[in-house]
Amino acid sequence: MQPRIHVITLGVRDLERALAFYRDGLGLPSPGVIGTEFEGDETTPAGAAAMFELEGGVTLALYPRTELAKDANVEFGEPATSEFSIGQLVASRDEVDALLAQAQSAGATATDEPHERPWGIYSGYFRDPDGHLWEIIWNPGRA
Repeated sequence: MQPRIHVITLGVRDLERALAFYRDGLGLPSPGVIGTEFEGDETTPAGAAAMFELEGGVTLALYPRTELAKDANVEFGEPATSEFSIGQLVASRDEVDALLAQAQSAGATATDEPHERPWGIYSGYFRDPDGHLWEIIWNPGRA
């Protein structure tokens, strides 16, 4: 396996709501919901998803949780929201504060206000409307 990631797919309860949060609330560019022509059934996943092209060639995809379970051939169950977080490095403490405030204005829930961590970073966390955990990080060692 090569040390790279190209696509991160988040399972969401409501695709339109999640699209609005990331596109309209956080300002990530997206063409909107695509793949609606691929209708699923009880065993075949539907194709409707929303995509966001991020820096570095990474795609953030939003896909209904029910369809993701079918596509991956796993049992559909309750989401586990504390098993991983997605982090974004920013250029300053002020940017951490501003991005967390923007996320909250868009409908996110702050889980940890930004503060200095013992290992030298300044960061805070929020959950998106589906509970996905994000950490916004300023690392002065990477400035």
